Amino acid sequence: MSTSTYVFDVDEQNFPEIVLGNSERVPVLVDFWAGWCAPCKMLAPILDKLADEFAGAFIVAKVDTDEQRQLAAQYGVQSLPTVKVFRNGTVVDEFLGAQPEGSIRQVLDRHVERESDRVRTQAMSVHGQGKTKEAVELLRGALASDPANERVSLDLIRLLLAQGQFAEVETLLHGFPTNRQMDADITEIRTQLKFSRIADAASPTAELEDAIAKAPDNCEARYQLGARKLMEGDYETAMGHFLEIMRRDRRFEDDAGRKGLVDAFALMGDGNPSLVGRYRSLMSSTLY
Repeated sequence: MSTSTYVFDVDEQNFPEIVLGNSERVPVLVDFWAGWCAPCKMLAPILDKLADEFAGAFIVAKVDTDEQRQLAAQYGVQSLPTVKVFRNGTVVDEFLGAQPEGSIRQVLDRHVERESDRVRTQAMSVHGQGKTKEAVELLRGALASDPANERVSLDLIRLLLAQGQFAEVETLLHGFPTNRQMDADITEIRTQLKFSRIADAASPTAELEDAIAKAPDNCEARYQLGARKLMEGDYETAMGHFLEIMRRDRRFEDDAGRKGLVDAFALMGDGNPSLVGRYRSLMSSTLY
């Protein structure tokens, strides 16, 4: 049994209060365990130690799955130990097995609010008022005081990208660990960086449009205009140019038209499924 002030035993009756209620103000790590589970016994003291160290910045709720089978079934627990992170009443993260302390700290870093997060909130509020330069300086200061806070890094990167500070964006991206480099948020920013650089270096839009009108096979101008339209949020026009490049010259810049379409699909995400579906179909018909 834990002696930590920040670790609680939970059952069906107090789960709504201890887990769901507290998750509105701090992350709650729900540890699904059993007395016969050896890895559970290895994990418990690590959670106790971290809970005491963080002193209320998160709490641990322990669910004995032998006694609370309904809770375990409700949250899809299939192996022990399973730890689910609750925030604002929902599961936002989880890990399985007796993870080492360093790995658990990485989980906590994603969810526990720090002083740099409070500065980050202030910075984004300032940005919303149109004071982007001031917001950037606040974020730079927050990152200098807490270099491990990826949330601050990502917000700073997005503001710098919009300002055209491409070299600093590249430097900040390189600062992420190797195991993060292929994650969706990082790859999306790299795609935006690539097209932003192309658009920034290209001729004015009117000149690109004139060049295409005079020479429809000018794939370079088409690609540059597609990049600019993509960064302006005009996805349909951008994809139209990338598709036209596919139709005219698959060898241009190592199939840049097709790759541009794929990048556009990724940037759009679920934002406009009908438009994405239409251009996927057009791309397929062009390929085959």
